[in-house]
Amino acid sequence: MSRIANTFQQLRAEGRKALIPFVTAGFPFAAITPSLMHGMVEAGSDIIELGVPFSDPMADGPVIQKAGDRAIANGVGLKHVLGYVREFRQKNHTTPVVLMGYANPIERYDQVHGSDAFVNDAAEAGVDGILVVDYPPEESEAFAAKLRAKDMDQIFLLAPTSTDERIQQVARAATGYVYYVSLKGVTGSNALDIDAVAAMMPRIKKHVSIPVGVGFGIRDAQTAHAVAQVSDAAIIGSKIIQLLEDQPHEKIVPLAIDFLRGVRKAMDA
Repeated sequence: MSRIANTFQQLRAEGRKALIPFVTAGFPFAAITPSLMHGMVEAGSDIIELGVPFSDPMADGPVIQKAGDRAIANGVGLKHVLGYVREFRQKNHTTPVVLMGYANPIERYDQVHGSDAFVNDAAEAGVDGILVVDYPPEESEAFAAKLRAKDMDQIFLLAPTSTDERIQQVARAATGYVYYVSLKGVTGSNALDIDAVAAMMPRIKKHVSIPVGVGFGIRDAQTAHAVAQVSDAAIIGSKIIQLLEDQPHEKIVPLAIDFLRGVRKAMDA
């Protein structure tokens, strides 16, 4: 059983939902990511999503785009992201880590380091899941098989506009969990409509047997609590980036811990 599946199994046994924070790797400072990951776990996070910096993201709003630009300016690429996971794994062997990003850095990594280098190196580093925004399920069969062979999950997105056919395609391909994008737009935009999310969940659950997490638009503890009532996980990214973007180095981890502890408390209430 993968670390992701085991985490959700334990949470179900406890009657709790997963808290999944997202942060761009290498933001706001190049070397702070492993310490920030440990702080997130200390605050009660169950799975960590690490954004792989990329110059041309299609699903990310201005907040996460800016974080990616800053990480790239800090000299951070996919090789460094895998290094952060390795460093995190020196002390933490249980919390799942998911890399979220785009096809270009992965395919460029294999061009530089050799065929299947990314999958092999990600598994060796201790990565548990991969979410590639521009790898749709119909084009991911070979990639998904390589990940499964290394006990890693491929995570796919669903959206408010997803048809039943698309939900079925994702259900056949996805492992770990499915990421439901709660908004018609990019990360960090608009306000989440919890009633619309609640109405969509039965459509998804009719076909998807693995957990479903909800992201895009969760900005505070109250929204996370509401999302936890209707889904298996609350995924928070842009708000964390905004919280940390202008802070000095010494305040980054304490601020993240304080914010996520409040979210965890609300989700468990």
